[in-house]
Amino acid sequence: QVQLVESGGGLVQAGGSLRLSCAASGRSFSSYAMGWFRQAPGKEREFVAAISWNGGSTDYADSVKGRFTISRDNAKNTAYLQMNSLKPEDTAVYYCAAKLDYNRPRAAHWYAYWGQGTQVTVSS
Repeated sequence: QVQLVESGGGLVQAGGSLRLSCAASGRSFSSYAMGWFRQAPGKEREFVAAISWNGGSTDYADSVKGRFTISRDNAKNTAYLQMNSLKPEDTAVYYCAAKLDYNRPRAAHWYAYWGQGTQVTVSS
């Protein structure tokens, strides 16, 4: 069992930056691949980024590539999502998720554990 808690969301102007954190507790964090997903009002949950257990592999949605960076610190049991050059269309609730393998990192239904989400609002 893994418990995930996101933090770092907030209100930011377009062009600004935020860093989201996902703190994990429970079983060994370093065993898990981590993903970030987001859901805007009236839209489906969508993949944002993923990182393998040791950080050796990462994946990004085309919409955030070059602007967002996913990372992790296994010593701190924390994953991060650095978001730069934010746009109003990035407004959503952002969720972190964990699973035991890195297969199909974009598929939300393969993730076993989810956080409660943190709101990111980007004003124009």
